[in-house]
Amino acid sequence: MRWPALARKIHKWLALVVAIQAVLWTLGGVYMTAVHIDIIHGDRLVKAPPARPIALAGLVEPAHLARLAPGMTSARLETQLGQPVYVVQAEGGPALFDARTGRKLSPLNADQAKARARALFAEDGAVVGARYLTRAPLEIQTRPAPVWRVEFEGAWRPTFYISPFTGELVSRRHDLWRMFDVVWMLHIMDYDDRLDVNNVLIRVFTWLAVATAASGGWLLLYSFRRRRRVREAAT
Repeated sequence: MRWPALARKIHKWLALVVAIQAVLWTLGGVYMTAVHIDIIHGDRLVKAPPARPIALAGLVEPAHLARLAPGMTSARLETQLGQPVYVVQAEGGPALFDARTGRKLSPLNADQAKARARALFAEDGAVVGARYLTRAPLEIQTRPAPVWRVEFEGAWRPTFYISPFTGELVSRRHDLWRMFDVVWMLHIMDYDDRLDVNNVLIRVFTWLAVATAASGGWLLLYSFRRRRRVREAAT
């Protein structure tokens, strides 16, 4: 087989394989630029916390709190559902305490998790359901578990993940984010955990694309030389 014919055949099949991924890269890039990143993050779904002072009179002293949570390393005073609470970090893990009585509030049950999620939700949709997850799902794989998954009715299935230990919003998700996650997976070609942007597969396809371009360039130069020889022979 002549070299030009071999190069043409290699170029054709390489281009076919690379073109499929190139289309996915292009479509993914269009989606990621067309949908604003703030929408993907779901910032509009979360209410901004009101800046209200907390009256310190009658609250449990931090020294007493340290006896309730052995090995306490920090305690943060905040308001949840209109009540002052302490979010405590201790040897046994994070915990939530009533700042007035010192009563331990965590772990939250389903009703408490739904109430907390509803208080943070900025839209009007009602709570559809709540599930206690002992393993973080793929869409929040880097977040700690266990976690409460609270889903709301409304467009794009907004979902809040609430910590059962602190009542804090761990993360929020919706269908536009989920679509972005799929597009991102196809874009970086990491079909496992969707985190590795320098995986083996994307490097292989990158070099295949380089080989396709190189073989195409060689064929282009060859076609110019061939036309020149044809013109010279005609003259």
